[in-house]
Amino acid sequence: MSRRALDSASPRTPLVPRWGWWIPIGIVFVIMIVADGFGGLLAAVAVVAFLGALFTLITNRPGALNLPSRRWATGALIASIVLTIPAGALLGSNAEDDAPVAAADPVVTETSSPAPTPTASEAPTATPTPTPSVTPTPTPTQVPPAEEITAEPGTALALLATLPVKGSAPGTGYDRVGHFGESWIDVDGNGCDTRNDILQRDLTNLALDGSCTVLTGHFDDPYTGAQIDFQRGVNTSILVQIDHVVALKDAWRTGAQQLSQGQRIALANDPVNLRASDGSANGQKSDSNAASWLPSNKGFRCEYIARQVSTKAAYGLWVVPAERDAMQRVLETCPDQPAFASGGGGAPAPVEQPPAPVEQPPAPVEEPPAPVEEPAPVEQPEHVSYENCTAVREAGAAPIRVGDPGYAKHLDRDGDGIGCE
Repeated sequence: MSRRALDSASPRTPLVPRWGWWIPIGIVFVIMIVADGFGGLLAAVAVVAFLGALFTLITNRPGALNLPSRRWATGALIASIVLTIPAGALLGSNAEDDAPVAAADPVVTETSSPAPTPTASEAPTATPTPTPSVTPTPTPTQVPPAEEITAEPGTALALLATLPVKGSAPGTGYDRVGHFGESWIDVDGNGCDTRNDILQRDLTNLALDGSCTVLTGHFDDPYTGAQIDFQRGVNTSILVQIDHVVALKDAWRTGAQQLSQGQRIALANDPVNLRASDGSANGQKSDSNAASWLPSNKGFRCEYIARQVSTKAAYGLWVVPAERDAMQRVLETCPDQPAFASGGGGAPAPVEQPPAPVEQPPAPVEEPPAPVEEPAPVEQPEHVSYENCTAVREAGAAPIRVGDPGYAKHLDRDGDGIGCE
């Protein structure tokens, strides 16, 4: 038999008598109407229609709804689904209506007893509640822990605040000898060059040749914390070098181009800007500022930055933004670190009055560059020789170093690689 014929055929005899279906259905209807009213009635009809239609579609029996065929059952199934929409809406509105009624009950009970004095006792309790909320705890948020660091006059931190902050000028045209003079000249006229002055200041257990030249000594390197036994010599002198705390090329990029020649020579030989250091640490630093290099020994950083700030302040140099931030971070850990007086006790006097102390030695200071820049002897190294240091000085080649034309051991009596000092 075809499916169409099966659908059109009358359903088979019911499994359960019709009254047997309607007894439980009637009970469900009563419960739903009592609980939810008209919405419950619609919901019960939708459920019964859905289940009855589904039963007929599956078993091809008329069921409780006495549906004559599966087509009727399909229609009843669709109708039950559609009916769930208004039933659900009504049930939802009933639930919403119940909520406020329940909430209203406590309000009515509390307002019903206003006459007695309890109301007056409740009034004060309402007043204190806002009081705590009015006192918020932002008061302890006294964020100025940074503000608590006050820069006292005379400290490096206070002096740092006076330095101009600008960008870095180009380093083009920088010439160590041409702009800052020969290395280690005797600017203070004490008969010793600057290198030996600093070695005598920073080393201990010294052995001298005469009153100036340091032959041996013990060095506690503040840059690295290393212990170095210094011995003067061609291969050993480089183990202890003299660091320009403000590197001369960095000074050139931050304002030294605007200084006079005398001021730049004073800067290059200022004891505040000079510190004996481990040779490898000095090489690593090169011409870096505080933003890109600091001593590995953190205990020395406060003094190191204080020397940089004091030197830049004394000679009118500026700092770049990143450099200033790095300096401030270090000095905030030691706000009492004092600034240094430039010139080793004369404050910025050498800068303010360059002609008297500096312009006096222009003959010995400015003349050496000229012969050094005229490398006539360098082009013919094989034919250059000097009988003694007098001849070297007359040729304008003093001091003469290992590798320079005409260097010979009889010109370098102490064997440190620098002759005719």
